[in-house]
Amino acid sequence: QVELVESGGGLVQPGGSLRLSCAVSGSVFDINAMSWYRQAPGKQRELVARITSGGSTNYADSVKGRATISRDNGPKTVYLQIKNLKPEDTAVYYCNADLWSRGSSDYRDYWGQGTQVTVSS
Repeated sequence: QVELVESGGGLVQPGGSLRLSCAVSGSVFDINAMSWYRQAPGKQRELVARITSGGSTNYADSVKGRATISRDNGPKTVYLQIKNLKPEDTAVYYCNADLWSRGSSDYRDYWGQGTQVTVSS
């Protein structure tokens, strides 16, 4: 059983920063890309940032220059740091991993349960 568990969300003032973490547990053979998505009320889920197994990254235009995604392959954890937070960053943030788990014949997407980030004064 593979699980992705996010942490680090909460209430932050505009201009502040936060760091989200997502830990992968279970019988995992390999992890390709790891990503962070977010979904604001009434909006579609959108990609925030993505990092490949080789460390290449890409970011949504809305967070470019403010966000940094990183990963630690030892403990199978991906991080998202966002600085200079804005009210429009308010959303539920979801972790995603493209991975190959025990019992699977191929890579597939796994999702975390989401963590709420609220940017407000």
